[in-house]
Amino acid sequence: MAADIQQRKADHLDLCATDEVAFRGQTTLLEGVRLVHQALPELSLDEVDTRVELLGKTLRAPIVIAGMTGGHPRAAEVNQALAGIAERRGYAFGLGSQRAMQREPSTAWTYQVREAAPTALVLGNIGVVQARQMPTEEVAALVRRVGADALCVHMNPAMELIQPGGDRDFRGGLDTFARLVSELGVPVVAKETGSGVSAEVAGQLFEAGVRHVDTSGAGGTSWVGVETLRSTGAGRALGELLWDWGIPTAASVCFASRAGMVTIATGGIRDGLDLARAIALGARCGGLARTAFQAFTEGGVEGAEALFDEVEQALRAVMLLCGARTVADLQAAPRVLRGELRDWVGSDAG
Repeated sequence: MAADIQQRKADHLDLCATDEVAFRGQTTLLEGVRLVHQALPELSLDEVDTRVELLGKTLRAPIVIAGMTGGHPRAAEVNQALAGIAERRGYAFGLGSQRAMQREPSTAWTYQVREAAPTALVLGNIGVVQARQMPTEEVAALVRRVGADALCVHMNPAMELIQPGGDRDFRGGLDTFARLVSELGVPVVAKETGSGVSAEVAGQLFEAGVRHVDTSGAGGTSWVGVETLRSTGAGRALGELLWDWGIPTAASVCFASRAGMVTIATGGIRDGLDLARAIALGARCGGLARTAFQAFTEGGVEGAEALFDEVEQALRAVMLLCGARTVADLQAAPRVLRGELRDWVGSDAG
């Protein structure tokens, strides 16, 4: 079983290094957000302040290097390098699913990033189906072992239905969230995995006590697509049919923020303009995963640093052009919603 999980993690790294696992027709719909230009911003670029508070820590920019990997020796290099970037740049860093670590404790070293990121906001990660089956103390032990500040509890039914040997029973998820919020002792972040969060689920999570959501909406990496490429026969046919399944990232951000959630916008965030659009829809910050991994794969730490330089430069430029001195100002900035995004959320995203 441990060998199977390690092979799956290796497959995920290989596939996510390419664009083969992108959504095929569905976009994030962030292109449906038009920010309103302010010709008299009455700001100096030096005055633009990108700091935000997230889960009890202050980030120097509203950026999360979102959860990707763990459980395989190759994952350790990725986690260490990207966590080091998060530390230097004042970002948050998310680990990939700790399911492999839970099943095979000897893989825990691939998730250890505190040496590289002693002060960064680090997010642990476990599936809600796995957490449902675990006593709260066992979940807490996973958090402690990696020194995480909070725990992402991920929801991924679409991915699991395609994954060979994946989960098929998704009952009890809401009760699991309520239990962990009450008992875990660190903040719980409800995280989707490429298919987004509906208005209904956002409301249910809020009622259960969850206050933080990572959207992981449709339009970025299709994790249905990832598992489709690992499948054969009927599983592959189903995956091809559902490849573009999900709620676009922009709509998910609107639903989560309307529900009162502190929202991390992930799912196809590629650049600083995407990040700014997501924040204008109500996100507190945004996360990059496959884009960051590809930049690291192609150019090492320097390549990833160059990507984040570009993201921050564009974000600051857009904030100035919107007359937004702070991230909170950008959240309240005028915007126009167009096309399919209006069909999802109406004319007003607030």
